[in-house]
Amino acid sequence: MLFNSFSFLFLYLPVVLAGYFFLLRWRADWIAAWLALASLFFYGYWDTRYLPLLLGSILFNYWCARHRRLLAFGIGANLALLGYYKYANFFLPGQNWNIVLPVGISFFTFTQIAYLVDCQRHSTREYRLPQYALFVSYFPHLIAGPVLHHKEMMPQFNSPARFTMENIGLGLSIFVIGLAKKVLLADPISILVAPVFEPHAQPQLIEAWIGTLAYTMQLYFDFSGYSDMAIGLSLLFGVRLPLNFNSPYQAANISEFWRRWHMSLSRFLRDYLYVPLGGSRAGTFNRYRNLLLTMVLGGLWHGAGWTFIVWGALHGVYLVLHQLWRTVMPCSAPYWWGRWLTLLAVMLAWVVFRAPDLTTAGEILLGLTGGNGVSLPRGIAVWSVEIAGLGWQPAFDGIRWIDFGGPAIPALMVAMALAFWAPNTQQLFGQCRQWQPSTWRGALMALVFLSCLLNMNRVSEFLYFQF
Repeated sequence: MLFNSFSFLFLYLPVVLAGYFFLLRWRADWIAAWLALASLFFYGYWDTRYLPLLLGSILFNYWCARHRRLLAFGIGANLALLGYYKYANFFLPGQNWNIVLPVGISFFTFTQIAYLVDCQRHSTREYRLPQYALFVSYFPHLIAGPVLHHKEMMPQFNSPARFTMENIGLGLSIFVIGLAKKVLLADPISILVAPVFEPHAQPQLIEAWIGTLAYTMQLYFDFSGYSDMAIGLSLLFGVRLPLNFNSPYQAANISEFWRRWHMSLSRFLRDYLYVPLGGSRAGTFNRYRNLLLTMVLGGLWHGAGWTFIVWGALHGVYLVLHQLWRTVMPCSAPYWWGRWLTLLAVMLAWVVFRAPDLTTAGEILLGLTGGNGVSLPRGIAVWSVEIAGLGWQPAFDGIRWIDFGGPAIPALMVAMALAFWAPNTQQLFGQCRQWQPSTWRGALMALVFLSCLLNMNRVSEFLYFQF
C-alpha cells in the first residue's frame, strides 16, 4: 500500500484515524497496540510473505533488549539477517540465491540495531511490547524512513498526545505538500531519467545533462516527498517524527550537504559507525580513514552493487577533500562558489548512484563532457520552431534529436527553482511549531490535493523502497 494510492487515502487512513480517535477518548492506553496492529497490517498488505520476518525481528530484538547478556548476539544477528537479504547475491554471485529483498528491511533493522547499541551503553529504558512493536513498525516511517531513535519516539508512544486541531491542520498540510512533490514533480520528471540511464544509451551532451538534472530532482522530490508525507501522517496521531531534509541542494559545502540530506541516516552513520570507529579522536589520518570507511559503508547500505560502493567512496573523498581544504584555507569559500561546486559534485555522484553499472555511469559522465556528441531535446526544439510560425521540423546532420516534450521539462524547471531557492516545508511551517488556520491556506491545500488526485492515474513506488 502506497501513500499515493486511493486505497490508502480513502480506506486505510480513515479507518486507522477513526480507531485512534475512538481510543483516545475511551481507552488511551490501547492506542499503541491499535497503531502497532494497523502498522503490521500496512506492512502485510504489501507482501504477506515478509510479515513473519518483521514480527520475528521485533520479538527477537525485544527479547535481546530485556536480557543484556544477549545484546552483542542480537546486534550480530541483525547484521547477519540484513547481510543475507541484501548482500548474499552480491558477495556469492555464483550461488543463484534468488533472494527477494523485503521492503523496508534496512530501516527497521537499523532502528533496532541502534536500540540494542544504546542498551549496551545503558542509555535506554524498558518499555512494554506494544510500544516497542509500534516504535519499530510505525507505518509512516516503516517503508522508507526516517531512521527513528528511541529517545525521540518511545516517550511519545508511551503517552499519547492530546488531540489538537493544530496537529490536524499541520499534518494534512505537510502531507499534501509531500504528495504534491511526489505526484506533480517527481513522477513527471522520471520520464526524462530512464532513457538516459539505459545500458549502452551513450547519451550526448544536452540529453546527458537533462537526464542528470532530472534524476537529481526526481530523487530529492520523491524521497523528501515521502518524508513530508510521513511527518504529516504522524502529526495526525499527535506524534512528531524527526526532520529528514533541510534544503540539501542549497548547501555551501559537502559537509553541510550531509547535515541536510537524509538527516536521520547521517545521524545514524555518525553516532553508530563514525564515532565507534574513532571519529576524529585518533589523529588526522585516522579521521580521514574513518570518514572514507563510513561513507563506503553508507553507500553499501543503499544496496549491494559496485555503483553504490563507488558512490559512497566518492562522497568519502569529497568529505576528506573538504577537510583538507579547511586545513589549508581556514577561511570559507564564497557562498555562491562553494554552493554550485557542491551541487556539481553531488550530481556527478548521483550519476554513479543511479546507473545500472559502472560502464553505463562512465558513458553518462563522458556524455556530460560532450564526449558522445551533441543532442538537442526534440520536444522543446519543435515547439519553439512551431511557435515561430515556420511550420517545419528541424533536422541537421550530426545532431540527434531527443523527444523531451510534454510536461516533464516544465516540471523539471519548477523543481529546480524550488530546490535551489525556495524555502522548505519546515521553514514554511515554522519547524512544525506554529499553525495559523486561514481560509486561503485551506483553499490552496484543497486545490493542490485535488490536482494530485487528478494526476494519480499511474501510482508509482517511491525510489527508496528499493533500499
